[in-house]
Amino acid sequence: MAEHRTMQRGALLDAARSLLSEGGTEALTFPALAERTGLARSSVYEYFRSRAAVVEELCAVDFPVWAAEVENAMRRAETPEAKIEAYVRRQLGLVGDRRHRAVVAISASELDAGAREKIRAAHGGLIAMIVEALGDLGHTQPRLAAMLLQGSVDAAVRRIELGVAEEPDVIADTAVAMVLRGVSG
Repeated sequence: MAEHRTMQRGALLDAARSLLSEGGTEALTFPALAERTGLARSSVYEYFRSRAAVVEELCAVDFPVWAAEVENAMRRAETPEAKIEAYVRRQLGLVGDRRHRAVVAISASELDAGAREKIRAAHGGLIAMIVEALGDLGHTQPRLAAMLLQGSVDAAVRRIELGVAEEPDVIADTAVAMVLRGVSG
């Protein structure tokens, strides 16, 4: 029985990822989750009490995987500059990933305070990854520099998601060049 519930919960989360990446937060509804998984709508409520609870669970499951990919890319880099470049490129490289699209859609949605706090904490962990590299470059306020650097990454993510004239590689190259020039001081 527990294994069945775990599988159903996983299917609901997978359906939520798909709905978020296809149609944004408006697409994430309990009737849509029920339809995607073949469950009765009332059964969805047995797993999640609200849309915010689905969002919280997605953040708890997906964000650590995404952050680990960024961290692994940084670990392979040898210099502070290379770590910063890996940090930027890996995040931008994940833009097309369903987990990332779901996290971005979630971030833009209207969430309750608990869900917002979990997202803030997860983003704080991501920013913490780059603080040491910025400190190694001699920044006197590496945490502030990390937050500003992440703002540049977030802007590049939005540009890629818009699907505008520039190719994602051009956006990534430009973002890396701007960030590296900015952090070198």
